[in-house]
Amino acid sequence: MNKPYDLEERTFMFAKECRQYIRSLSKTTSNIEDGKQLIRSSGSVGANYIEANEKLSDKDLIFRLKISRKEAKESKYWLRLLHELNPDQRSNSDSLLFEIEELRKILLAIITKTSK
Repeated sequence: MNKPYDLEERTFMFAKECRQYIRSLSKTTSNIEDGKQLIRSSGSVGANYIEANEKLSDKDLIFRLKISRKEAKESKYWLRLLHELNPDQRSNSDSLLFEIEELRKILLAIITKTSK
């Protein structure tokens, strides 16, 4: 699947796909609780990226981008837990784990370039 070039759209699609993935999981206590955490962090990746685009200064831009990257790392953590505990859904979680790593790398590249 071709990913959108627009990072706002791409982070939105990631959050949406995380929600669809969570819906497909069995309703165990750990899936419900870990799923709630993934919903929060996956949505925050894009929300903080959008805030970064409305920067007040370069310092504010970098700060918001770092928060977005932190939320991406947190999303990866919750996805890894869900991935390990739901082997029947690995094809879905594999693609999400790949995408969040791509987003994290993109955010890091923007932070690095903007900091120079």
